[in-house]
Amino acid sequence: MPAPRDARGADPEARAERGPSTETHGTPEIFQYAVLRVVPSVERGEGLNVGVVLHARRHRFLDLGLHVDEERLRSLDPALDLDALGDHLHGLARVARGEADAGAIAAMPRSDRFGWLAAPSNTIVQPSPVHTGICEDPVAALGRLVARLVAPPR
Repeated sequence: MPAPRDARGADPEARAERGPSTETHGTPEIFQYAVLRVVPSVERGEGLNVGVVLHARRHRFLDLGLHVDEERLRSLDPALDLDALGDHLHGLARVARGEADAGAIAAMPRSDRFGWLAAPSNTIVQPSPVHTGICEDPVAALGRLVARLVAPPR
């Protein structure tokens, strides 16, 4: 059976994975995001925001912005393995970007990867509930959210 095609005869899934759309750039579109928190001790429940994953379907955008404040994390858990945490967070970012060598989940469609990244978890890295917004430029929106929700106050 042939692959489905859009009105222009293109494979919509292949086209959707090529990158951000130039057709919708500058057009206000809905996006979803979740804040990623590091919770070194699930029992204590104390955590620190370290990233934001943002999905803008119509902009064909999914990415994860990170800011890890090692000093603040050390105050929550002096024994926290920051190298292992960094590897884990960068692995999540590679999945969000769909990097070819980032495993099977990175090969999934963009919306499925967002669902996986934003799914509730009892691990050391926990996503918030999913929130929504509207943006014309998802890259700029991600930067603003990271600055507002993750980076330390100035």
